[in-house]
Amino acid sequence: MRRSGRRRGARLTADNQDRWLITYADLITLLMIFFVILYAMSQVDSKKYEVLAQSLQFEFRKADSVIEGGNGVTGALDPSKQPIPAKPPEEKRNAAQEAEQRKLEEEKRKEQELENVYAIIKAYIKDNKLEEKVFVSNEEQGISIRLSDQFLFDLGKANLKKAASPVLDKLSSLFVKLDHPISIEGHTDNLPIQPGGEFRDNWALSAGRSLSVLRYFTEVAKLAPTKFQIAGYGDTRPVVPNTTDANRSRNRRVEITIMRHSTGGSTAKQ
Repeated sequence: MRRSGRRRGARLTADNQDRWLITYADLITLLMIFFVILYAMSQVDSKKYEVLAQSLQFEFRKADSVIEGGNGVTGALDPSKQPIPAKPPEEKRNAAQEAEQRKLEEEKRKEQELENVYAIIKAYIKDNKLEEKVFVSNEEQGISIRLSDQFLFDLGKANLKKAASPVLDKLSSLFVKLDHPISIEGHTDNLPIQPGGEFRDNWALSAGRSLSVLRYFTEVAKLAPTKFQIAGYGDTRPVVPNTTDANRSRNRRVEITIMRHSTGGSTAKQ
């Protein structure tokens, strides 16, 4: 009788241990039925889903990042906030050498431009027999073109004569292709201005003459104003002493210089 009771107790214990599997299987079955019903009842609106997804993405990205340098709540790295990786020393040297080479080539090109302009102006002066009125020289600061006031202006005036147009037109045709700065400087002799005239003194006269030449280039020849800089020096920079009429005539001039390098620009002194 004792052995029979033990066997019956063992069977009951085993049955009790496996009973939870029935409950678990019922639960899984009910959950599956529940989700099947939900899926069958739902209708996905793709447009609304896309709008919702974009809105969430925008809100997450504009929020403060959880990591330094991140972009939004997700912490995605923002390329615009990331440091640029340093180039290896060899690449830096190569880049510097290439930049220097480009600079030298550009300077060589500009120098060749000046040489070509110098040769063209010299030939133009010779062909038109203007040696007494126009003088050109290759100076350290650039190509200097000296125009006598004999064919540019009347005495004490700043209005250009018609005789000046052919020379200024020729210069305009050369200037249009240049990227060099161009300086226009007015100069006078040391004779004082007659009272009651248009200009107060030689400073104003020299500035007015340089301005007239500038306006011819910009308003008549339609050259870019940014190419030019002007100044009026009065009688402070004579090329020869103001001791004779011939010397004073040489000092009354407008000098146009095609600069090798920019000097920061000047304004007319009055």
